[in-house]
Amino acid sequence: MLIIDCPWCGPRQETEFGYGGQAHVAYPEDPYALDDAAWAEYLFYRDNPKGVHAERWVHSVGCRRWFNALRDTHTYDVLAVYRMGEPRPDVASPHTPQDSELVQSTVVPGTPESPAPGSTTSGTGNHP
Repeated sequence: MLIIDCPWCGPRQETEFGYGGQAHVAYPEDPYALDDAAWAEYLFYRDNPKGVHAERWVHSVGCRRWFNALRDTHTYDVLAVYRMGEPRPDVASPHTPQDSELVQSTVVPGTPESPAPGSTTSGTGNHP
């Protein structure tokens, strides 16, 4: 069970909360100037990262107040909660891969970038 720390009521089970979508999505400054594609972008398109994501939540069974939470979408850990109108905390996921942990792209055998089968490389990692 996911535990969410309401800024007003404290830690509660996720069943007491309602998900409100991505946080910090600003209403268009001039909604009458938007065409259909721009409205679709505003209404339907949201970020879907693997890692830290700012979300809106409402404590629907408790104080009924809205707040924002930073949640790691990979592990479901709630990293921070903050009230509406407060700035987003600078929190990095402990599970975000570092540069040294990122997977390098693989070269398919037989392509110009890969060595021929049976050949050796210098071991420096540089390609011609």
